[in-house]
Amino acid sequence: MFDTHELGRRPGALKRLSRSVQAPADLGIEVIGVAEGAPVELELRLESVMEGVLVTGTARAPLTGECVRCLEPLERELEADFQEMYSYPDADDRGRPVAEPGDDAEDEEDMLFLEGDLFDLEPVLRDAVVLALPLQPVCREDCPGLCSECGARLADEPDHHHETVDIRWAALQGLAGSGQDGEMDNAPRSDGDDSQEK
Repeated sequence: MFDTHELGRRPGALKRLSRSVQAPADLGIEVIGVAEGAPVELELRLESVMEGVLVTGTARAPLTGECVRCLEPLERELEADFQEMYSYPDADDRGRPVAEPGDDAEDEEDMLFLEGDLFDLEPVLRDAVVLALPLQPVCREDCPGLCSECGARLADEPDHHHETVDIRWAALQGLAGSGQDGEMDNAPRSDGDDSQEK
């Protein structure tokens, strides 16, 4: 929770904050994220406006995960920007238009409100971090991944390959070994004996 008491309710009042907080649990996606308890550095700008407090900020945090191609561990630094309006609980009395009966009720649900002079940054931080994460993190852009046959890491063995035999032709593979003898047996005879042809 962050306190906005010093801003009061004077539109235009401004406050800057720098703070380090511990990352909450499950801040990320399956393959990459911010470890629980890792330091998240926040640079915040709080601005009092007519309807509430506009919070603009940047979060920096260490990422840990694994490459989706070769499954090697990787570490990165994440930087995520965000901006969110926290409305006063009585904002309707302070100039915000009152919702008409036909207006979307979802807009009201998506709004965040100050609790007294305090606001909870976690839902905003969570959304910003998850949206800034790479969906397909790789250890390097040209990571060749793993061998589909044996699982060997191709970056460690650039010349790695397997002899592949098409199972549709595997039965004929044994005939190729008989080579020229087979060809000679099947070749037409030209020994001058035409007696069988007559």
